Amino acid sequence: MKLISWNVNGLRACLGKGFMDFFRAEDADIFCVQETKMQQGQAEVPAEGYFQYWNSAEKKGYSGTAVFTKQEPLSVRYGLGIPEHDREGRVITLEFEGFYLVNVYTPNSKSGLERLEYRCEWEDAFRDYLNALRQQKPVVVCGDMNVAHAEIDLTNPKANQRSAGFTAEERDKMTRLLASGFVDSFRQLYPDKTGAYTWWSYRFRSRDKDIGWRIDYFLVSDSAAAGIREASIYTQVMGSDHCPVGLSIEL
Repeated sequence: MKLISWNVNGLRACLGKGFMDFFRAEDADIFCVQETKMQQGQAEVPAEGYFQYWNSAEKKGYSGTAVFTKQEPLSVRYGLGIPEHDREGRVITLEFEGFYLVNVYTPNSKSGLERLEYRCEWEDAFRDYLNALRQQKPVVVCGDMNVAHAEIDLTNPKANQRSAGFTAEERDKMTRLLASGFVDSFRQLYPDKTGAYTWWSYRFRSRDKDIGWRIDYFLVSDSAAAGIREASIYTQVMGSDHCPVGLSIEL
């Protein structure tokens, strides 16, 4: 099974920058999108042969997730079931016969870390949600999780100790999530690979200089980790400040 995840930083804009070319070329079984910044119907997404599921933020032009899947799921859930966490369209869960697929756009702590406290509360609720699912069947989690987990996952770790996405608090939440029963598919296959980034700031020509962060993930519950065949980072694909990531897995 082939899965793709991409924070498109505005799907309407990305549609004009080659999104559908990449979508069709990869022909994934499931294609997950974060930061759609739109309501379904605000733009045509001609994904023939796919079922589409959208979770948009109450605030227009903000956040939002979508999933395109060739196989119709048994059920679909939107959000975590907690009103305070479900206003921004950040989570879609698809249930299939053999596994759950969770598409997530984790809240950013923002500059000045003004949202760090909320982010930590959200992380605890999300971890509890995933582990409840994991008790039922294997779980695949994908999306922009807004954290570089280890120093190997960004270009300048020393300079970013209190930057959003690399604080000790955020990294600890990812450590706790993994310890609860998940593996980072990319690090499972490439534990020592450097220069593996998925996001580059628009400032200072960061992408041209490859000054990046790896903050987009495919996590897999321990029970399904043996099925991981490949974890890909499509660095060459433009259209967003993030590049797509992929997972090939037998479930």
